[in-house]
Amino acid sequence: MKKNVGNTDKLIRLIIAVILFVLVYTGKITNSTTEYVFLVVALIAAITSLLNYCPIYSILKINTLKK
Repeated sequence: MKKNVGNTDKLIRLIIAVILFVLVYTGKITNSTTEYVFLVVALIAAITSLLNYCPIYSILKINTLKK
């Protein structure tokens, strides 16, 4: 697994994950289906930022990591 997520991209993913977690946790989202979708997206964003690897970037041959 080769790293392909740069620092700026990593920060954006973490911010998005935190915002989505907070929206669900505080009850701002009332539809249960939307809650689950937000939680899954937040979890994926958090994991990809912590691992510095995005499988979709690999498929599309995108690399935001500075060399």
